[in-house]
Parts: sequence; structure tokens; C-alpha cells
Amino acid sequence: MAQTGKKAASNAGKTLDQKGSKASKKAAGSALSQTGNAKVTGKGAASAASKTIKSKGSSKAAKSAAGSALSQRESGKSRKSGVKDG
Repeated sequence: MAQTGKKAASNAGKTLDQKGSKASKKAAGSALSQTGNAKVTGKGAASAASKTIKSKGSSKAAKSAAGSALSQRESGKSRKSGVKDG
């Protein structure tokens, strides 16, 4: 499973420091929590990340962090079977 890169982690930090929606902050927190480990994005954080990406009001930094979080979501097949990638 991919880890959050330096640029995405930086963008996630910026997102947490700025005013923004709960969804963007949840997605950013998920991305940051996956820096340097093999954790995967959960269902709630993935939903928040999706909302952040679709929102016209979200900053580029927020969308970058959300994209990182979504890229670390378990594959659909693994989610259905209850087996995590790794």
C-alpha cells in the first residue's frame, strides 16, 4: 500500500491549519496519519475525501490531501472480502 508523500503531507498540514470544511480536515487527517506507515483510508475518511475533491470551495491543498487519502483506500475486492491489502 502506498504511503502519503512529502508534498501531500505538506498539503494536508496546510489544510488542517486553514479554515475549511469538516470533510476536508477529515481527509487531510487521514492522509497525515498514513505518512510513514502502511495504514489504509477508512470508509468515513474516503467519503470525506470524495466530498472535498468534488467541492468547488476546497483549496488545491485540500484536494491534494484528499486525493492522497483516496489513493490509499483498500481495493474494492479487498473491502468486500474483509481482507486488507498489505
